[in-house]
Amino acid sequence: MKTVLCYGDSLTWGYDPESLGRHRLEDRWSSVLAASLGEGVHVVADGLNGRTSVFDDYTADCDRNGARTLPTVLHAHAPLDLVIIMLGTNDMKPVVAGTAHAASKGMRRLLDLVRLHAWPMEQEPPQVLVVAPPPLVETADPDFAAMFEGGVAQSAMLASFYADLADETGAGFFDAGSVAQCSSIDGVHLNAENTRAIGRALEPVARLLLGH
Repeated sequence: MKTVLCYGDSLTWGYDPESLGRHRLEDRWSSVLAASLGEGVHVVADGLNGRTSVFDDYTADCDRNGARTLPTVLHAHAPLDLVIIMLGTNDMKPVVAGTAHAASKGMRRLLDLVRLHAWPMEQEPPQVLVVAPPPLVETADPDFAAMFEGGVAQSAMLASFYADLADETGAGFFDAGSVAQCSSIDGVHLNAENTRAIGRALEPVARLLLGH
């Protein structure tokens, strides 16, 4: 049995911009990926609303710093064969970081944490797949528009930064914006169709990295 960890934010948690609730389990991209990979692969989803790559969000009611929680998550689900990281959207908030460059530095730190982790059992470091989240889009929602001011332009640069980082570090890379688009309802989140599309598109990439 091979184990895949999907580490992300509300796009992995399954936030539904239409209902303001959570997508059905079967509609979340991690569940679609699990169904596509089939038997022999266990997919663990660890998505947290508002999670950043490495930055503190002092407005939050829980720890959203992805670098601080990742080692615990790696330990909890070891041994791991593949770690898929889709983060960076919340880094676009000016109060957090506000730039794609900062998010790419955060993603580099997360890759180092996986590569250098002190695993609870002897294992080779898992493969890592860096996923650039779909770029933000314009929205008429005043709260989200203010929260992510300047984020539409910055988030459009994430895929390029992440692709270069993956090439440099030997990680896999996928641009989720090539198959999915954020909803204009809030400019940030995905409807069910688009989150399913990410899960389907990741299957061949995950199979390649798993050798499955």
